[in-house]
Amino acid sequence: MPLVVGTAGHIDHGKTWLVRALTGKDTDRLPEEHERGISIDLGYAPLVIPGRVALHLSLVDVPGHERFVRNMVAGATGVDLFLLVIDAGEGARPQTHEHLAILRLLGVERGVVAVTKADAVEPEQVELAVAEAAELVPEAEVVPVSAKTGAGLDELRAALARATHAVERPERFAATRLWIDRAFSLRGIGTVVTGTLWSGSIAVSDLLRLEPAGRTVRVRSVQVHDQPVEQAEAGQRVAVNLPAIERGELRRGDALVEPGHYPVSYRLDVVLDELEPVPAAVKVHLGTADVAARIVRSGRFAQLRLDDPVVAARGDRFVLRTETTVGGGRVVDPAPPRRLEPERLEILDRGDPAEIVSLLTAEPVTTAALQAMGLFSPAQLANGLAALDLAGDWAYRPPWLEGVRAVVRERLAERAETNPLDPGIPLGELLPHEPWAPAILPLLHVERRDGKAYAPGAAASLGDKVEAAEHLEAELAADGVARVEDAKLAAFLESAGRLKRVGDGFAVSSELYERGREALQTLAPITLAGFRDALGISRRTAQLLLERFDTDGLTRRVGDERVLRRSRV
Repeated sequence: MPLVVGTAGHIDHGKTWLVRALTGKDTDRLPEEHERGISIDLGYAPLVIPGRVALHLSLVDVPGHERFVRNMVAGATGVDLFLLVIDAGEGARPQTHEHLAILRLLGVERGVVAVTKADAVEPEQVELAVAEAAELVPEAEVVPVSAKTGAGLDELRAALARATHAVERPERFAATRLWIDRAFSLRGIGTVVTGTLWSGSIAVSDLLRLEPAGRTVRVRSVQVHDQPVEQAEAGQRVAVNLPAIERGELRRGDALVEPGHYPVSYRLDVVLDELEPVPAAVKVHLGTADVAARIVRSGRFAQLRLDDPVVAARGDRFVLRTETTVGGGRVVDPAPPRRLEPERLEILDRGDPAEIVSLLTAEPVTTAALQAMGLFSPAQLANGLAALDLAGDWAYRPPWLEGVRAVVRERLAERAETNPLDPGIPLGELLPHEPWAPAILPLLHVERRDGKAYAPGAAASLGDKVEAAEHLEAELAADGVARVEDAKLAAFLESAGRLKRVGDGFAVSSELYERGREALQTLAPITLAGFRDALGISRRTAQLLLERFDTDGLTRRVGDERVLRRSRV
């Protein structure tokens, strides 16, 4: 498992010299760093610890000056182990304590303390410094070393190796995420970004999203500690070459992520961990980003309302600073509603995937939408979905479906009672404007006929229209034509083959309609007068029938005459 070791400690306590002694690499890369003799920005170096199986670590050297603590926090992102450096002559100093607090806020609990410059003080002073360090960080081994003479370096490497065995990397999202800590351009290569690969993997030709810009980028090449690789894994220091993007379009705090897995948000719901009273306005350090924010609190929960958007996921840790570090905490919802809802946050904080999924599925939600909320790793989502049912891409709770079925049954029963002539509900009106309707409709235990939904076995009936139907049919039997006052009744009787509706609110008997069809075969040409005389009906009735035949595709009007459409007669 690739691991990252981050240095920590006060300015001038020898972090960079120690890293150089351990790795052979000078991590001060800026001219100003060499001129001033202090680390200003982040530096990186590979560390190989020999053994039966060589241990490959990445060392992140962070600045110790209080003015550059924001860079230190950025460097601590993705760190698995700390290497806390304490000068044997000076002991723990203000930045020692602040760096240690930051590491604990970020959940970095394992590491080693190196008491440096052991060659520059008396042995008794070294013993006192070691004892003080052991009291300050009781969970860590303390090793006195001298970067100048090399004394204690082998013991320090061995202590680091032992510390790696105790590291339990917290479950992170399997989806790819790399917070960018540097971006630069190289002649003939183009734009390169670097960072610690927080989760997932990055391979040549991968398509990733640059957030929060929302831009799709392609990976041209990947390096791990200056060595080209086909694929980098979580926990490695990675350099990624991105074509077709300019250096000026990137900044520290941006993230390369796998599409569809991480939200971009101006709000974070969090659990706070206070070192001292946290004011309403703070700087939020999350990943390699630092963003101004205001805090709205509710008990142990709070909402961070950010000036700029960030990429986050549930479980991410962050640091809050003003002039000093005042606290930190853990993200429970990376894209929450504006209103703080403590009961909801309690569920999210407990972290039970099934409980969280149930909270989010008051109505069906696509699995892609659930994944994009930043609340689950793919494995967690799979566990959460085990308690749900799926309809295509839509996840829903079985009790919810039973509730919808009950509502639909009531609507269909009401429809049958109030409109027995047409007891079906158009499918578009059954679940109007719901994006999940096409997936859920087949599960509702309804019959679908001619674009309508019916209760199982339901059929149209006359209901209390029996007498009206008998009266209308008697009139048609006597006169062949009748005015229709009830359009729904006429539609029902027509669907049953008991009449034919014609224009202007009239209907004709089925018998007259068939006689008219037969008469069409005997007339040449088909004229209104000839058709009227052949059937012995009024001009008005003849006109209505011929217009119905035109509509039914039996005839086609040409001037004042009609011709048969032979294929339909």
